[in-house]
Amino acid sequence: MRCSQCESENREGRRFCAECGAPMSVPCSDCGFVNEPNEKFCGGCGAPLYAADGAGLPVESTAGPSAYTPKHLAERIIQTRSTIEGERKLVTVLFADIKGSTALIEGLDPEKAAKRLDPALKVMMDAVHRYEGTVNRVQGDGIMALFGAPLAHEDHAVRACYAALAMQEAKQSGETENLAIRVGLHSGEVVVRSIGNDLSMDYDAVGHTAHLAGRMEQLAEPGTIRLTSDTMRLAEGHVIGRSLGPIDVKGVRDPVELFELTGRPE
Repeated sequence: MRCSQCESENREGRRFCAECGAPMSVPCSDCGFVNEPNEKFCGGCGAPLYAADGAGLPVESTAGPSAYTPKHLAERIIQTRSTIEGERKLVTVLFADIKGSTALIEGLDPEKAAKRLDPALKVMMDAVHRYEGTVNRVQGDGIMALFGAPLAHEDHAVRACYAALAMQEAKQSGETENLAIRVGLHSGEVVVRSIGNDLSMDYDAVGHTAHLAGRMEQLAEPGTIRLTSDTMRLAEGHVIGRSLGPIDVKGVRDPVELFELTGRPE
């Protein structure tokens, strides 16, 4: 059983990931209710958690990162991978998805459903690549991306914030066909174990790195960006945000200060 946050394999029956502590659960994209693995309908609102063909939302793309990474970035990753394999890296993790996507594609066949969501997914990936982040997972109605690895950037938090803002700016310009994107960010450490020829990165998240980014996404309202104080501190002076106060996060001992990212200085 694979963790949806850090992608580590876990034995069947675990309620929390043995690697990152994230709940082994399926959050409903409509109401946010946390469901157990393999449940087909949301316990909070009754919405289907999986599409009629069984592929489901979320469904992870079978294509590796090389399929959607621009050639110039892919070449740089391959050229520099030996320098970061085995290293402990400070990175910023970004999760983005389309809130309420199940209702948007209800009754559509898989091909039409994909066409409905593709504009927003393209906006998400284009924004990540514009700031030289790496999309390492495409999952149904959303993506997971890393900034700071495998392409090293000291300003990874700033780049991740700018990518998140670009996603929301695309919504305002009408590029996403009125699909509301929500984004979550957190900065922490990962250990990069290896990078494959298809650009897939095998890494271990240190502590709650991926879990907190995913939690920020789940807390974000449609059309907004949520981030932790760790990311806000690293991007200080380059972005504008407001504190929403501390929150309790399951599996994390101390409350986590939550911020809303609203823009960048003029």
